[in-house]
Amino acid sequence: MPRGLVTRHRLSQGALPNYTIPGAEHDRESLGRSRGGLTTKIHLAADRRCRPISRVITAGHRNDVIVFEPVMRSIRVTRAGGGRPRTRPGHVLADKAYSSRKVRAYLRRRNIRATIPEPVDQIAHRARRGRHGGRRPKFEPERYKQRNVVERCISKLKQHRAFATRTDKRAYMFRGTVDIASIRIWLKTLTK
Repeated sequence: MPRGLVTRHRLSQGALPNYTIPGAEHDRESLGRSRGGLTTKIHLAADRRCRPISRVITAGHRNDVIVFEPVMRSIRVTRAGGGRPRTRPGHVLADKAYSSRKVRAYLRRRNIRATIPEPVDQIAHRARRGRHGGRRPKFEPERYKQRNVVERCISKLKQHRAFATRTDKRAYMFRGTVDIASIRIWLKTLTK
């Protein structure tokens, strides 16, 4: 969209925004409107020792499915003996927000096993379609208990005050804050 062009958008409720094009400015700075105000979401992949491997930062109102592939593509784990870094995890554990055909097709295409629970509405939709609804995705409840690794990783990141409060105005500064917090987590685990 050209810089000088200002468009008017009709909003269903509330006051008019302070910026000219709704969403454009805030998305660039990874800020999104939610119930609590302007928020930021961090989507990350973590290993079994609660260390962040890859991360993508988005505005708080962005859907998780949109960011799944960029998170998976940014995984790079170096090998001990040298060679190409590993880019494909052995197994993916994700919550219900990542349960979609797009995510499951991406994982099948890359030959990655996944444990992702299905939301109730997806189960009901498949049941309504009868035999045309397809087969239910495989779900391992015992393996899914290990998903708390990501929550523990985020908890470790939140121990850094600058990450927890997001006092950085610009998205690139906040990404740097996340990177520094991640480096500190990795250094602590390497010295143990």
